[in-house]
Amino acid sequence: MNMIKVGIVGYGNLGKGVEKAIAQNDDMELVAIFTRRNPEQMVAEGTEVLFEHISAAEQYIGKIDVMILCGGSATDLPEQTPMIAKLFNTVDSFDTHAKIPEFYEVVNAAAEQSGHVSVISTGWDPGLFSMNRLLSQSILPEGKEYTFWGKGVSQGHSDAIRRVPGVKAGVQYTVPVEEVIESIRAGETPELSTREKHLRQCYVVAEEGANQEEIRETIVSMPNYFADYDTTVTFITEDELKSQHGGMPHGGFVIRSGVTGNGHKQIIEFGLKLESNPEFTASVLVAYARAAQRLSNEGHKGAKTVFDIPLGHLSPRSAADLRRDLL
Repeated sequence: MNMIKVGIVGYGNLGKGVEKAIAQNDDMELVAIFTRRNPEQMVAEGTEVLFEHISAAEQYIGKIDVMILCGGSATDLPEQTPMIAKLFNTVDSFDTHAKIPEFYEVVNAAAEQSGHVSVISTGWDPGLFSMNRLLSQSILPEGKEYTFWGKGVSQGHSDAIRRVPGVKAGVQYTVPVEEVIESIRAGETPELSTREKHLRQCYVVAEEGANQEEIRETIVSMPNYFADYDTTVTFITEDELKSQHGGMPHGGFVIRSGVTGNGHKQIIEFGLKLESNPEFTASVLVAYARAAQRLSNEGHKGAKTVFDIPLGHLSPRSAADLRRDLL
């Protein structure tokens, strides 16, 4: 078995999840974790691991096959993915849907020039949900499609509120509107605005002396994250945050309601229930790291999305095994 040598950039919740996921894959080896913090002060949650400052990444050319980037979409990945794609094959979970087209173009230019493969915007949404949207639209061209998230903690949105000036800590829950979901499952196809499908609940610990009304206004008016939703901001203490909001659950589903033939109603639904959003997302990233390396070995280069990658490339098993056991 040819071991895939992997590096991790960033060691927050997602990076820690990737470390655990790599340990579950016998064809992968974690070489090093790269951080902007002082590497000497870093301690791995799992087995002993080498920490390096991100500035040392270039020294690992030839020693790492794929870098898994675990930073946030707001500011980290737009800078880090094009930079690292010039040095290695990469995988990231960039999840600002409205900016994916421009993100793709920037990363594709860097990866094309360097001859690397960069899998962008994978995870479960964008990622697995994106695949199911494409699949259901292709099968049921006459119909309507709906995506619901939660109830659960959104890592990207939580990261966004923590970057608001005056915010010490915070978490955001995405909450689907149950009445709407049940109507769709019953075969109805309502026209829904973004605001009608979900609520967003933010729990924020403010810095001492910070203006809470300014924080609230900054959050609820934030484009691409909160401006299009009914958003509540509740200020709590650090102790309340730790005791009541310490977990990372999430989930959701994609539903397409359509008609075939003589008007028969058909519904396709794909759903997830996750106890740990970052650990699940990490497991998706690790599977796509395998696919990135396989594409690279085949001579591909440039940015790729889940739409461009054969499902068989995600599995460590051979094509013959997959045909025999899963087809």
